[in-house]
Amino acid sequence: MNIKLIKDKTFAIFIGGKAISVIGSNIQQFALSLYVYAQTGSATLFATMLSISILPRLLFSPVAGVFGDWFDRKKTIVRLDFFNAMILGLYALYFMNTNHLEIFLIYILVVVLEIGELFYESAAAAIIPSIVEKEDIPAAKSLQSIVINIGRLLSPMLGAAIYGTVGLLAVLVINGLSFLIAALFESFMKIPALHKRPESLNIQAFFTDLKEGFIIIRDHHLIRTIIILATIINFIIGPLFTVGFIVIIIDVLGASEFQFGLFQSTLAASLIAGPMFIVGFIRKFDIAKVCFVGFIIAASLTISMALIPSSWMLSRMPGMILPFTMLLALSFLVGLTVSVINITIASLFATTVPTHAIGRASSVMNLLVTMFIPIGQITYGILLDNIAPSFIMIVSGLIVLFTVLAFRHSLLKTTDATSNETKKGMISDEVHVS
Repeated sequence: MNIKLIKDKTFAIFIGGKAISVIGSNIQQFALSLYVYAQTGSATLFATMLSISILPRLLFSPVAGVFGDWFDRKKTIVRLDFFNAMILGLYALYFMNTNHLEIFLIYILVVVLEIGELFYESAAAAIIPSIVEKEDIPAAKSLQSIVINIGRLLSPMLGAAIYGTVGLLAVLVINGLSFLIAALFESFMKIPALHKRPESLNIQAFFTDLKEGFIIIRDHHLIRTIIILATIINFIIGPLFTVGFIVIIIDVLGASEFQFGLFQSTLAASLIAGPMFIVGFIRKFDIAKVCFVGFIIAASLTISMALIPSSWMLSRMPGMILPFTMLLALSFLVGLTVSVINITIASLFATTVPTHAIGRASSVMNLLVTMFIPIGQITYGILLDNIAPSFIMIVSGLIVLFTVLAFRHSLLKTTDATSNETKKGMISDEVHVS
């Protein structure tokens, strides 16, 4: 464990505030989904509730990226958390008076909070690279991932307990307080103000800076590679867990609801175990090499797992306990590996992109990732209706394998030029402390 990071006041405040808001937001998302389903009995509306947050990301990611680079990042995240707390306070007052929330008001709330989170993420993208040493960024990203995933693991249980005992009003109040507490915490941070605000705020300046963000991505091989690999993970591996394993576990293996719940818990545990596994020693290794090896391992494990739901394998196993256990073990290893890959990608991104432009670049990456998540899920659904899961998993693993091998040179070559470009970008930033 990196003691220096834990003792860093600004880093601890940032991670603590993030943890509080993540738990509050996930409790609310869980509770609102249950509320919508209880009020309407509609699976369609329930699913819409879960997926509507994608729309703001598709529409506002470029805008959020530019604004994240224009304005003081500390002030931006503090004000956004205060704004979210105020919105939730108003909703709590409305619910207190009416004892009811109309569905369209819930959709508005989800969209407004998602837009706020999008702008928050764009501003926050440069905070860790701004407050920790470059060699400590992978460890910082690992600690951030641990905290966020623990929060996501606890949130459904807390959400069910709070919503089931005291109702939606308490959930709205708790989430509002979580944003308020996070904002108060964040106001004590000391962050170098590496933003670059143009002299004149207008449409021309916006499109000029937006274009600069795309040029940085276009002209930088490593940044392009990082974005492509991140998109591949979310397009190929992500749907395997959200769609593919549901079909394999429930339909092919005939597992019980308890066994499926055990699978979900095991997957959540793998996302926590990954960053805990590497946080202590990641500084000793080249993160680009760790990323490359991680992709190779993830692809190999995916191909190996394809044997489990195959008719050839199942016909040679007595019962379903053994194949389910094998799938559980291998999926844990894949989840652990993917969490390590995500940390290395985030670390490479944070150490490569000039700090003054990281909001724009991260927004482009998030936009591509967000776009390809539903496309990947729909693709998997169509394929699973027509093709054996084993074949799909083999093809998925091979796509990941061949993609990372194709970009091996861009990912692994030692980039003195890259380091110089990054330094130039950082040197050109005017540094203040807020």
